[in-house]
Amino acid sequence: MHQPQYFESGAGEYALPWTYLHALKDYTDMAAHLEACPKARAVVNFAPILLEQLADYGERLDACVREHRPVGDPVLDLLHMDVVPTDPAQRQEILRVCLRAHAPRMIEPFPLFQRLADIARKALEEPLLLGHLDARFFQDLATCYHLAWLGETIRRAYPEVQGWLKTDTNFARGMRQRLLTLIRDEVKGILPRYRELADSGRVELAFSPYAHPIMPLMIDLASAREAMPEMELPAAPAYPDGEARVRWHIERGLEVFEKHFGFRPRGCWPSEGSLSEATIRLLDEYKLCWTASGQTVLANSLAAAGETAESNTGSAEEEGWLHRPYQLKGSKIELFFRDDGLSDAIGFQYAEWHADDAVGDFIHHLENIAAVSPKGGVVSVVLDGENAWEYYPENGYYFLSALYERLANHTDLNLCTFYDICRRSGKGRDRGELPELVAGSWVYGTFSTWIGDPDKNRGWDSLIEAREAVDQAVDEDPSLDTPELREQLAICEGSDWCWWFGEYNPAGSVSDFEQLYRRHLARLYQLANLNVPESLGEVLSVGSGDPAAGGTMRMGQTG
Repeated sequence: MHQPQYFESGAGEYALPWTYLHALKDYTDMAAHLEACPKARAVVNFAPILLEQLADYGERLDACVREHRPVGDPVLDLLHMDVVPTDPAQRQEILRVCLRAHAPRMIEPFPLFQRLADIARKALEEPLLLGHLDARFFQDLATCYHLAWLGETIRRAYPEVQGWLKTDTNFARGMRQRLLTLIRDEVKGILPRYRELADSGRVELAFSPYAHPIMPLMIDLASAREAMPEMELPAAPAYPDGEARVRWHIERGLEVFEKHFGFRPRGCWPSEGSLSEATIRLLDEYKLCWTASGQTVLANSLAAAGETAESNTGSAEEEGWLHRPYQLKGSKIELFFRDDGLSDAIGFQYAEWHADDAVGDFIHHLENIAAVSPKGGVVSVVLDGENAWEYYPENGYYFLSALYERLANHTDLNLCTFYDICRRSGKGRDRGELPELVAGSWVYGTFSTWIGDPDKNRGWDSLIEAREAVDQAVDEDPSLDTPELREQLAICEGSDWCWWFGEYNPAGSVSDFEQLYRRHLARLYQLANLNVPESLGEVLSVGSGDPAAGGTMRMGQTG
């Protein structure tokens, strides 16, 4: 589970709504599925910067319900405000936001939402119509939008929600207030629910470095060439003092995790599964038990060591090299590698299948692996916890319910956590040793999603330019080196900005994240009492693609 920092400290509001929307739809549902199956086991990883946003939303929603304060999100605030913006640009933005949903699963099944969405689309095309829409239209559209983003388990837990979803009439103010209270209760309950799941032993909670940076690139930009030797790199030769910044993210991440969950995590999912030898040895210093990455990182590393010539051939199942833990020579931390085929089947394939057929196919593949693996083999299924489910019927309710139930009761397959594997001893302790590791991520086994493309390299150069200017300002006036400044720098170092850069991504999403990134960089300059350079007024990237899942997810392998 991760989201970048959407809150803009200078403006005092959230620029994008994805944190609380995924909280309502996906973090709640995933907790409910694990709660409903006592024998289920899973690892749930939270980026610490997401934990802070979830806690902040809980406080803001509570103040909104109790004291009628604004939440700081223009669409969410429509649930309790009687005044609707009259500015055409603000109205257009509300319409655009409310249309950001997978229409076949989240708009079309609900009669009123579908009709209002049709009007919204026409109003975006015809400015004259936009001015004739009354306040009730915007309030009802926002209400439908939030109902569509409720998790399926929430819909089933609150009978009145089913009635609201079926309505074809307007929503009264009292109903909107009840919906807002429900949203408050669910968002505030998320972190306590996961802590209870961890306390009961059903879930292992893990963390990523604080603001989700790509650690290997911060330590050494040239690590991108280990998997792609011809990759074009940013103009700057290195990220300034990168190792120290990575340590800051790890230490701050551990601090935030422990603040919210009350204990220190044993494992770390490095942002986007990005690992290098230097990153592994750094994580080892913090006495973490495990970390993980993608299948192709392992295949590249074994091939580089001459241990296998196979890479991306699908023969991992037969050879057994994928389904076991590893350790890098000279380090203690255990390494797990994602089974791309099974993980991507859940992320990209099974949404179009009947739930029982999908679960049967998944288990069939696991049984085939078990038949040829030594006892104690480990299959790591790792995927985005947020973005896959809106493509499934009922947000994956039937698939996830059946998946956990059938796996939990299987005689030969055992659900477990990574720390469970780390604690094994004796004959069950099958470990491979890697003489070396070829740096890469879970996406294609490379860093090409974050660096190498001209737009992505411009993103890095803009960050490095800002970092160097801020460092110089701090050298001249050490009083500028405040916690707020360091946190703003961390926000700019997150992975999501460069993820979205590149013309293969959708234009709307690229624009949203590109503009927010430039505003975050501008805020960094302001906190250092520096003038914002004119170059930050120039667009860094423009998208024109139509990738799978809207670009929110990537498959582990190309082709």
